[in-house]
Amino acid sequence: MMITEEEATTMTEPSNAESDDQPQNEGLTDDEVRAALGRLPGWQLRDGALRRRFEFADFAEAFAFMSRVAPLAEAANHHPDWSNSYNVVTVDLISHDAGTLTMRDTDLAAAIQRVA
Repeated sequence: MMITEEEATTMTEPSNAESDDQPQNEGLTDDEVRAALGRLPGWQLRDGALRRRFEFADFAEAFAFMSRVAPLAEAANHHPDWSNSYNVVTVDLISHDAGTLTMRDTDLAAAIQRVA
């Protein structure tokens, strides 16, 4: 599945009304993190980052998933820390420049969720 740049931009736009009021690089409060986790099935808070483990049928499907995520990350100018081992992709999201979770992380997690 190929994603156009226009689709990638649309997919990384903020998904809730609260995000319009908060700068994308401002740290989230504990309540905002809990609310975001409620909207992001399968994601966990691990070592200060959003983490999700995706399991696929085989390596080719795992790699295809990473190829779908790459243009989303580029469009958002926000790149995951991730690893791939055969059919498993583990994704960690944190805004390193802010030193904490921000809306960029929750927005990218939501976009990744849609292409998984």
